[in-house]
Amino acid sequence: MQNHWRWRLMPNLFPIIENDDHTEQQERQVQFGRSWKFDYEKGDFVTSPTGKVMGCSNTDAWLEWCKKAILTKRYRHLVYSRNHGQELDDLISRHLTREANELEIKRMVTETLMVDPRTSGVGNFTFRWEDEKCFYTCEITNTIGETRSIQQSVVI
Repeated sequence: MQNHWRWRLMPNLFPIIENDDHTEQQERQVQFGRSWKFDYEKGDFVTSPTGKVMGCSNTDAWLEWCKKAILTKRYRHLVYSRNHGQELDDLISRHLTREANELEIKRMVTETLMVDPRTSGVGNFTFRWEDEKCFYTCEITNTIGETRSIQQSVVI
């Protein structure tokens, strides 16, 4: 008795959809939602004269998320997923040149912000150094084409 093996090609379990209309439709379906306004200098929520916490929606809510993500240290808070936050504190121990630090800041900030499906781009970084402190500004663009600027600093 002779065994005959027959190989069949199985359909791809992870098909790739290369339809531009499909990705555009997905981008349009991203929900921007609402958020609470936060004053990062005071370290407290923004309140109205009556003491009610102020809210925001759409682009402002996305911008609040971006600011919070850049200020959150990754892996330090169990409430956030492992994809949330940044690792800029790691730059201190690397003893890199200023140029190398700038490249790493670009990479880390971009990775941090691109996790959110509302973010479509991060770029146009500018840097200013004061001793061991690096101030940076970048432009972020959301999926509906709005661009905003974010400023932050890192001690290296």
